[in-house]
Amino acid sequence: MFAERNKTMTKSLVAGIVAGLTASSLFAAQPAATAQVLVDLSKELGAIKPMHAVNNGPSVKKPGGDQKAGNFEDYKAARIPFARTHDSVNCVPGGAHTCDINAIFPDFEADENDPKNYDFVFTDHYLDNIRRAGTEVFFRLGQTIEHGPKKYGALPPKDYAKWARICEHVIRHYNEGWGWGVDKAHTTVNIAWSNQFNIVYWEIWNEPDLDPSDNGLPKNPRCWGGTVTNFFNLYETAAKRLKGKFPHLKIGGPALCGRFDWGERFLAYCRDNDVPLDFFSWHTYATEPKQIADRVVWVRGLMDKHGFQKSESILNEWNYVKGWVDDWPYSLEVESGRFAQKGAAFIAGTIVDCQSVPVDMLMFYDARINSGMNNMFTHATYHPMKGYYPFYAWSKLLDCGIQVACSVKEGRGKESNANTGTVFKSDIGKPVGSFRAVAAKKKDGSGAVFVVRYSEDNNVTDTATVKIVVPGVSLVNARCHLTDAVRTYTEVPLDIQPGGEGIIRMQPNSFAFIEW
Repeated sequence: MFAERNKTMTKSLVAGIVAGLTASSLFAAQPAATAQVLVDLSKELGAIKPMHAVNNGPSVKKPGGDQKAGNFEDYKAARIPFARTHDSVNCVPGGAHTCDINAIFPDFEADENDPKNYDFVFTDHYLDNIRRAGTEVFFRLGQTIEHGPKKYGALPPKDYAKWARICEHVIRHYNEGWGWGVDKAHTTVNIAWSNQFNIVYWEIWNEPDLDPSDNGLPKNPRCWGGTVTNFFNLYETAAKRLKGKFPHLKIGGPALCGRFDWGERFLAYCRDNDVPLDFFSWHTYATEPKQIADRVVWVRGLMDKHGFQKSESILNEWNYVKGWVDDWPYSLEVESGRFAQKGAAFIAGTIVDCQSVPVDMLMFYDARINSGMNNMFTHATYHPMKGYYPFYAWSKLLDCGIQVACSVKEGRGKESNANTGTVFKSDIGKPVGSFRAVAAKKKDGSGAVFVVRYSEDNNVTDTATVKIVVPGVSLVNARCHLTDAVRTYTEVPLDIQPGGEGIIRMQPNSFAFIEW
């Protein structure tokens, strides 16, 4: 009985294996998703833009002690162009005394003309770390967001003119050395002032539209505890004074959280009252790079409509967010948790798409080590994650300097479950399909192409065959670095074709940087 039953089980097992192999062979025989990336070196499109700026600077190993960790060298290697100083209170030891105006000038009743009433120590060291990493400071004049029941900085200043004068002294401190060294007796580690700070961008406040109110104070203000008109008056007072004192610097704001009806009122107010606005800063979060690129186009149109054609459009907070309430845990998983590979591809896709739409700078939120929205560095050891490498790769593309035409043709085979059909992507315009790419060249003819495959749909699982074509260039000596589920910016060989083209295989939510 036992022998007969065992024989039957063996037959069933063999039959199952054969059936599985047959099905697998049939599946493998079908074409999966495909894409062809065509680079046209003869068609120049302009300069590669600084799309890889971030919020906040590096974490530096603490002097002394035996538990040392930091990401300074990796941060420096990515050659981040700008670091915005928002929510910096959570970045460094002594963070509560860092960057915010009420931290630098803690007693609002004190004499703002006396440097002894300012506490610059932690901010000095933080900005010095940023500068030593080769990154420029983008200074947010204002306060950190406050989610708690008690507000310390979200309420409007008692005196707008005095607040503006305090900001003036902050600028003079970093750009002219005003009050440098007055805290020398209160710190054990001093740094020398240098005009190398030369901070150009000064942003007034952050997300005053988050809890808008036209009638009285908002119930639970997180960023601005006054009315809409109150903020317009503060911005006007500060912007006119600062631009009058420092005409060579860029003064702007308001770091709009996304209420564009509020933003349109702000732009109209600035236009009608001749209020300086060297740059309009704004924020958006999404699940598709295309959504961000489309918003960029819309914002540029809004600015132009109100007469700010010469003002810069700066998107200085963006990341993957599916939702802020029920979907917030999933958003964090994509940003820095189990699905961080998807978050990394989202970063790469957004940077690539925004190169070809009218935005002057992107600033990713956030590079803070202890932030759940930081998918650049691990929280425990500060080592680079997959999301770090789009920034690293973009710095190399920026070295090339000149963007050239790059089109993508996509297709899917009979057995592909990729979320794309056979489509074409124009040189400049709205991205379509799951692939996107941007290419650049140097004057000596060398160059690089950044290819991204992103899918919001987690059911997309097939590997795509991608052909890279650069007419007139053989890719036989090209180098390709691939990031996917099992590789993290790992050099992989290209499958070189007879005509010098290169083939790579890309999983969903992956990106490749090819340079020749």
